[in-house]
Amino acid sequence: MGMSDPNQLPPPIPPARGRGAEGLRRNLRRKRVVGNGPMTGSLAALSEVSAIAAAAREVSGVDVAVCPPFTLIAAAVARSGGVAIGAQDVHPAASGAHTGDISAAMLKEAHASLVIVGPSERRADHREDDALVRAKAEAALAAGLQTIVCVGETEPEREAGHHLAVVAAQLAGSLPEPSGEVELVIAYEPVWAIGTGRVAQPADVAEMHAAIRSHLRDTWGDAGERVRILYGGSVKADNAAELFAVADVDGALVGGASLTAAQFVPIIRAAAG
Repeated sequence: MGMSDPNQLPPPIPPARGRGAEGLRRNLRRKRVVGNGPMTGSLAALSEVSAIAAAAREVSGVDVAVCPPFTLIAAAVARSGGVAIGAQDVHPAASGAHTGDISAAMLKEAHASLVIVGPSERRADHREDDALVRAKAEAALAAGLQTIVCVGETEPEREAGHHLAVVAAQLAGSLPEPSGEVELVIAYEPVWAIGTGRVAQPADVAEMHAAIRSHLRDTWGDAGERVRILYGGSVKADNAAELFAVADVDGALVGGASLTAAQFVPIIRAAAG
């Protein structure tokens, strides 16, 4: 039991052919469960990180991370007990006159080991485009931070039948070249399911994750098989097992349900099967 090094890349996936080959590839991608609480939390609430870490140590086969606001990263690391601690954003520049922004080097100095870029709120509220998301991802990878690149369509885009094209364009514009040493992760966030309580149906998730996997294979060949694809959209204890059973769902990016151990730990356990 217990957790592996959170910065360790998944094992290389050997060529596999014939019956069961796809299942073999999936089994060699460990599940990754990441908690993301945008602009929420306090020092007093960090006891939840300790409780999450204690429970995660009893679960095998799952990489667990928590991404608090910038101000709590260093304090969260001190309480993490081996759970990876990450950030919710990063600036693409190493330094400069960027008031209020945080560089990748600053995150490393605070002992963060991963960062989320391109979440739907920043794409919408801060008008971050694919080029900026890519620049952030490149800066994070260059600094040695595991990087989670978020993509996802709005409700009007899905209803118009454009969801696959929208996400394909986001992938093409947002993804940096893989570094080979630091892990790049994709998170699919259907915007209409974030914080609404609505969850994409398993068939919808399967369709999108298969399309993302196909894009990764076409772009990076065998290396595309190693990239973990997370689902993020109102993931909770009562739907996590069903979502994790979907092909090419390699974990979850969890919002509100990651704020307490009582809600987050059952999701971690579901990922372990």
